[in-house]
Formats: sequence, C-alpha cells, structure tokens
Amino acid sequence: MPRLLAIDYGTKRTGIAVSDPLQLIANGLTTVRSHELLQFLEQYTKTEQVETFIIGMPRTLRNEDAENTKYVKIFAKQCAQKFPHIPIVFIDERFTSTMAHQTMRDAGLRKTARQNKELVDSISATIILQSYMEQKK
Repeated sequence: MPRLLAIDYGTKRTGIAVSDPLQLIANGLTTVRSHELLQFLEQYTKTEQVETFIIGMPRTLRNEDAENTKYVKIFAKQCAQKFPHIPIVFIDERFTSTMAHQTMRDAGLRKTARQNKELVDSISATIILQSYMEQKK
C-alpha cells in the first residue's frame, strides 16, 4: 500500500512526515530546505510509492489566508505540475507549531532542543499527517 506524505511548508525550511505502508502511523521523516523540496520529493517518489501529498495550509484565527498562504499555494501548483498522478489535499495547520512545542515539552526535551526549528517543522508535519489520517477514518 502506498504511503501518505505530509508537508509543513515554510519559506526557508519544510517539515516532511510519512505514514507507514499500511497508513496507520505517522512518522516525522526529515526537514528539507524549501528551495530543494521538489528535488527531494522527486527522489523520494522514485523509491517509495506515495498515494497523496497532504499540505498544511496556513490560516488565521479568523479562517482567512495567513501571510504564508500564497507561498504554499505557489508550491502546491508546482507540485501538482511535477507530480500530476499524486493528489494533493490541504489540511488546516493552525496551532501545529504550538502543538509541536507542547509535544517536545511533554517528551522532556530541554529548552535548547525545543529551539531546534527543524525538529519543530518535522513534528508539525507529523501532526498534520496524523490529523489527516484521523479525519480519513
């Protein structure tokens, strides 16, 4: 069974999470520089089957487009052109960074570890994927 791949897109870094082949468990995969993201996805999809790209969509508390929304939409358009056979689903990513920080605190990570933005991005992508998988059930 193909995997699900979640993307927490940022202008500098992007967190990536994937499901297991049975699509039961969400796991943080890595963090990639955003300008290298399409190349990374191309390499990843050569070795792993991906059923769907789940992209976090930044929204404000008023459910309006956030500052980063335009960049996510540009990336999504590029992604759709490069991978026309892989559907894209958008998930509201409000509070994922806050939830990631809370997860890190709950795990007992020290303050210096919690300041690792790459880890926050990877955990945020995992939260996006987990949210999608729960909605899908």
